[in-house]
Amino acid sequence: MLALFDLDNTLIDRTAGLEDWARGFVRSRALPHEADAIICDRLSERAHPEDFVDLRAILHLGDAPEDLWREYVDGVAHSVHCFPGAREGLEALRRAGWTIGIATNGAGDIQRAKLAATGLAPLFHGICVSGEAGVRKPERRFFEAAAAECGLALNDGGWMVGDNPETDMVGARTAGLRTMWVAAGREWPDSSPAPDAIASDIVGAIGVLRGERV
Repeated sequence: MLALFDLDNTLIDRTAGLEDWARGFVRSRALPHEADAIICDRLSERAHPEDFVDLRAILHLGDAPEDLWREYVDGVAHSVHCFPGAREGLEALRRAGWTIGIATNGAGDIQRAKLAATGLAPLFHGICVSGEAGVRKPERRFFEAAAAECGLALNDGGWMVGDNPETDMVGARTAGLRTMWVAAGREWPDSSPAPDAIASDIVGAIGVLRGERV
């Protein structure tokens, strides 16, 4: 059976990694203390090369935007960490016969850099990144592409595990997948149809999957 996983704040702690990198970046450039909040606010939901065109102007940096982007990619990739138990849980799913894939929005270079730096990349049968696929979650075509990267089709069924109610859960449900929300201390928004399952963290989510018959 197929299980697709979101990457940021589902398998890895992107928020903490971004904050750690931003603090180090600000110190290295002797920027005002409030600059790290500006950086984190701008990059909290997404990060693409064009974001550094604006940040360069706002922070009065002399670096070329493409150099700032490369510094961000390298720095954040080595600042993020897997949530405890994520790697071991994914390994257990593979041993149990699951086909597992990454289904993440974002730029290809940063998402693949994070997968490589955390050592997660070899665990997956397929990796689908919106910046490479040309389509983003929650669109159905993205989930079709993610399943195809794993050598399967949406008609074969499967699960989507993620932390975002709209892009991960509603998008996957519309695409015909079962849905597992990683709550991380949050309450499910009443405005959205409930997912098929809710887990407090990634270990709990993988535990639910391991109880399913492949």
